[in-house]
Amino acid sequence: MRLGINLGYWGLGLDADNIAVAQEADRLGYSVCWAAEAYGSDAATVLSYVAAKTERIDVGSAIFQIPARTPAMTAMTAATLDTLSGGRFRLGLGVSGPQVSEGWYGVKFDKPLARTREYVEIIRKAMSRERLTHEGANWTLPLPGGPGKALKLTVVPVRERIPLYIAAIGPKNLELTGEIADGWLGIFFSPEHAAVSLDPLAAGRAKAGLTLEGFDLCPTVPISVGEDLAAAADTQRDYAALYIGGMGSKEKNFYNQQARRMGYEQAAEEVQRRYLTGDKAGAAAAVPQGLIDSTSLLGTKERIADRMQAYAAAGVTTLTLSPAGWTLEERVAALRTGVEALELAGLAS
Repeated sequence: MRLGINLGYWGLGLDADNIAVAQEADRLGYSVCWAAEAYGSDAATVLSYVAAKTERIDVGSAIFQIPARTPAMTAMTAATLDTLSGGRFRLGLGVSGPQVSEGWYGVKFDKPLARTREYVEIIRKAMSRERLTHEGANWTLPLPGGPGKALKLTVVPVRERIPLYIAAIGPKNLELTGEIADGWLGIFFSPEHAAVSLDPLAAGRAKAGLTLEGFDLCPTVPISVGEDLAAAADTQRDYAALYIGGMGSKEKNFYNQQARRMGYEQAAEEVQRRYLTGDKAGAAAAVPQGLIDSTSLLGTKERIADRMQAYAAAGVTTLTLSPAGWTLEERVAALRTGVEALELAGLAS
């Protein structure tokens, strides 16, 4: 099992430290550094900067939002980043959510599965550098009856096939991910509830005549190091409450639905109710410690090593860490503990 690092969103007061964190991860042998985007910093610019400041670590989008870019533009960006980084780019995609898609980008959030499938088809074709033609429900290339020509990508990526990941939570989206992607970007993944995510992924792989062998299972997992387990869990409460309670509307919150599928129906309801009424502190307090513990790496190095073994046994191939802490020292210490715990667990390659 390999380790990754997720820098999250740029522009939240940790910018200078983010580069130092990425460079330390590079020095420690982490395999990939991911960056996110929502409606603030864009991931492509951040990844360009990280790639320029590191030497060996891969850089990956977790995620590029599908409503933000046309598929051809995403193919251009992926090819450019792969070239500039010397073949170190991984392309992670996701549909985002209805609030961001419609409120920020003005793109209707309808038929996300069909849109994702078509988006990936166009990207694959564009990056293969064949002349780009496509007829679908969402895109037609070239546009009929006009001056448009079937063009081919002029940039030659370093690698013949850039790894393509999809961020997915719901069963149908997970199945599609298994069918058409090279890897999965997960969140709130628990080894004890692995089947919730892995069964649909395996079903999708089977549709494509494949298995999970060679498919990169890559969840992002918070890590908080310390002797006091409750205190370590408390560092993740605001994060968990934001996603389970506030990422989306009451009717459509993918993370809330994930918590329910894991058996936390009543807690998910309470966290969301408190968050949406403005009681963010109460929402954080209502997140069960068991939910945080099962989806995070908490405690001493030895306990974290045990949890890493559970993630590896569940089939995880790249464990992406999101280190707790507002200071550079705290985050770097968490990265180093991650490497030491991996070695202690006997999982380092």
